[in-house]
Amino acid sequence: MATIDVFDIKKNKVGEMDLSDIVFNGEVKEYLIHEAIKVQLANRRAGTVSVKNRAAVSGGGKKPYRQKGTGQARQGCIRAPHYPGGGVAFGPAPKVYNVSMNKKARKAAIRSALSLLFKESRLTVVNNLELDKISTKGFVGVLNEFSINKTLVIIDEANRNLELSARNVKEVKVLKSEGLNVHDIMKYKSIIFTQEAVRKVEGALQS
Repeated sequence: MATIDVFDIKKNKVGEMDLSDIVFNGEVKEYLIHEAIKVQLANRRAGTVSVKNRAAVSGGGKKPYRQKGTGQARQGCIRAPHYPGGGVAFGPAPKVYNVSMNKKARKAAIRSALSLLFKESRLTVVNNLELDKISTKGFVGVLNEFSINKTLVIIDEANRNLELSARNVKEVKVLKSEGLNVHDIMKYKSIIFTQEAVRKVEGALQS
């Protein structure tokens, strides 16, 4: 079974903890990681872009001039695409981009991503992340103790002081354990877990 050091927020080692090999030390399946990220990004697309075609543009209910005898090309409507203020030809229309991924594959993708970071020594576990007060400077000081930046912080429960202290720090994101996802794991260089968050993640991803 894999083990990892546990630190306090001053980077003093306070112990070790065992990690589930299934969740943190398993086979890294890159194709699943890629698929999960693709699904997440596709599902974020709103697909609401739209323009008006000639049927939707107001006005232009009659011919601008008679069919014959003017010497000009025949025209049926001043709202045709080649007229100023006319409808758009072949413009974009609303579209649904949603794709799905089954639950087992999604969990396996998260396990692969976590295993990748563990094997590259990019996981840090702390006994807790309780701050005395809301302080961006104080939170940055904690990150500096560990010499890390661009990090994902995973907590086990709501932590108002931490969340408000971290929200203005560039390239840092705080998530509760149930919100853990492949895109965020791969986006950040490292992850900081609380001990309880590790246990919750293991419980959710064991099967």
